[in-house]
Amino acid sequence: MSKRIVVTGGGGFLGSHLTARLLDEGHHVICIDNFFTSSERTIEPFLGRPGFELIRHDIVEPVFVDEVDQIYNLACPAAPGHYQYNPVRTVKTSVMGVINMLGMARKTGARIFQASTSEVYGDPEISPQRESYRGNVNPIGRRACYDEGKRAAETLFFDYHREHGIEIRVARIFNTFGPHMHPFDGRVVSNFIRQALAGDDITIFGEGDQTRSFCYVSDLIDGFVRLMNADDFTGPVNLGNPQERTILDLAEHVIELTGSSSRLVRKPLPPDDPVRRCPDITLATERLGWKPTVGLREGLEATIAYFAGLDLSEWTPPTPYWEAPPVA
Repeated sequence: MSKRIVVTGGGGFLGSHLTARLLDEGHHVICIDNFFTSSERTIEPFLGRPGFELIRHDIVEPVFVDEVDQIYNLACPAAPGHYQYNPVRTVKTSVMGVINMLGMARKTGARIFQASTSEVYGDPEISPQRESYRGNVNPIGRRACYDEGKRAAETLFFDYHREHGIEIRVARIFNTFGPHMHPFDGRVVSNFIRQALAGDDITIFGEGDQTRSFCYVSDLIDGFVRLMNADDFTGPVNLGNPQERTILDLAEHVIELTGSSSRLVRKPLPPDDPVRRCPDITLATERLGWKPTVGLREGLEATIAYFAGLDLSEWTPPTPYWEAPPVA
């Protein structure tokens, strides 16, 4: 059955993939985005397509759409360079913006999904991270605007659920990559690919032995849809690839696949940058029947092909911190 679905941040990296999936399934999608960190290029294929609406709006300010069945709240700067550029606005998006979207869900009776993050675990003292782990977050560091903002958003979701009976779904997203990433978003995959294709030095912060888990975007979007449509399961639930890899390993994969002659150059690790990040996805597997299916190599090949087709002169670093903030 076709549904009316709001996707905030629908023009972003994840939002554009989710919008495409929902439109292909025959749903009516209302994309809400202010394009602060995203590009209108990602939604060009949807313009004029039946069932797609665009509302240019910042969810920090009140907005209302009636007759809504589901709301996916993906609106928030997610890359360090983006969310540290205007940290107060980042917190507002995760608090005031979330309150506005929960208000819409309350008025319309819609089920609402929150795109939370593995950053709620901070620099974890245990690995892999389970949903029961409460985290190790520095509340006054450069990353806190995002980490604590997302933690506050989860609090609001569960308080609205308990107080008003709103149907909520909360996913904690681990590192995700794929086409539609902003080439200057400062994330490690986009940095490495852009640098390798240009033959520039590849910047590694620290020794490169810190770990991440890299989930391809199509797998993540499948997890979103499964969670939203699951019965009697609010989450939070981890969505990510449980295969832990070092940053150095990722760099070597990118150099091999691009055939680049780039050299590895090391810089100091930014403050509060997590040393390990790996999800325990037992809960997602048991409750959603979900696990990643796209391997790192396959996903990198598709992402490299996308980046190779971009005209980088049309893309500029959107913030002063697109590589990393200086070490204090």
